[in-house]
Amino acid sequence: MGIADQVRAEIDGLGVESVAPGLAAVVVRLAETLDAIPVGEAATAQAVVADKLAAALNRLRALAPPATKGDAVNELAERAEKRRAAAQQRHAGSG
Repeated sequence: MGIADQVRAEIDGLGVESVAPGLAAVVVRLAETLDAIPVGEAATAQAVVADKLAAALNRLRALAPPATKGDAVNELAERAEKRRAAAQQRHAGSG
């Protein structure tokens, strides 16, 4: 799997293509460009493209909508809320 394939998978996972389609296209193009440079050749060009790709990916990640379901933080918050509700019910029943 090439860099461009991995980048496309990340963009799909982030759900940002509808939010920033132009930036997503630039990120894919940068990844394709990096894939096209033969390994061991044009090290400076590879470094420049990789740097631009990383910066653009970070911008996309910042635009990603927050995870809503299945997120570990959300799961912990839901568990804590259930414990609070159970404790409130126990307290209300004892008073």
